[in-house]
Amino acid sequence: MTTVRPVTASDAARWRELFRAYGEFYETDFTDEVLDAVWALMLDVASGVNALVAERDGEVIGLAHWRTHPDTFTGGRDGYLDDLFVDPEVRGTGAGRALIEAVAERAVTPGGTLRWITAETNTTAQALYDRIATRTTWLTYEMRG
Repeated sequence: MTTVRPVTASDAARWRELFRAYGEFYETDFTDEVLDAVWALMLDVASGVNALVAERDGEVIGLAHWRTHPDTFTGGRDGYLDDLFVDPEVRGTGAGRALIEAVAERAVTPGGTLRWITAETNTTAQALYDRIATRTTWLTYEMRG
């Protein structure tokens, strides 16, 4: 059975393995400096970045990072799921769904929305997302500073 809980300092080594694998999946090689900076965000309540891990049989098997923000359509709070990754060895066991549902419970006020993006080529994840959420027609744009 999968349990979901907040990340703790003792998860550092396994979180680092999973987050590095997440980066590799998206063809990004995280430097140690980036990993250190992101890990610091996870542990700093004031950063506004939140983290959960999925655990099975005492082993961390997945992670989710999210932020909340005011919703200008409802006056409540919405959530944005930044990162979701489950160890490929245990995909299909419900860990991804458990992480998303746990984030939604924590990040969104009644009437609010949890949003996330994924790569167009990530069809495995989309199979889950299409079952639990609504695919939108919105396009994503990026502008780097």
